[in-house]
Amino acid sequence: MVADFVSSPITLHGLSVSLRPEIREDAPFLAALFASVRGPEFQGNGWPDEVRSAFLADQFRCQVAHYARYYADALFLIIERDGAPIGRFYLHRGPREHRIVDISLLPEARSRGIGGALLDLACAGASRHGRIVSIHVEKNNPAQRLYQRKGFTPAGESDPYWLMIRAPETETSTAPASPVVAGG
Repeated sequence: MVADFVSSPITLHGLSVSLRPEIREDAPFLAALFASVRGPEFQGNGWPDEVRSAFLADQFRCQVAHYARYYADALFLIIERDGAPIGRFYLHRGPREHRIVDISLLPEARSRGIGGALLDLACAGASRHGRIVSIHVEKNNPAQRLYQRKGFTPAGESDPYWLMIRAPETETSTAPASPVVAGG
């Protein structure tokens, strides 16, 4: 249920963030967030600023269309701090797994424990239902270290991504079990 994720703020080291459902009016923020995450990949490539901006805007539109097509029933949540959007958290809860479709934060909101708290929230919800949590992460993304600390393990690859999964915790386990995945 959406209520599992939007009912109360998450407090981290005195920092309070909350989640709310995404609305159409969030589109400009989401486009800027996308550019803040993906834009650095294209710095110094020789493209004029207007070409780089147009490319990123087009890539954002493609991503939105992809998510709408393949994850139409996912939770599309906006992460807020003090009423201002600072990121997004997209989670698809299927019958066998919970897929973290996207977790993105503005640069000034990164490395503050927010992403880890959201992973914990997603993993706890999946564990209650006996489901794995999965995420695709770019091979060069430093967030892989966070996922590994949270018990995610590589389960396959599709260039340029790793599929990482985390098995549900059981009441008797203190650490997530390493699942066996056939076919990667």
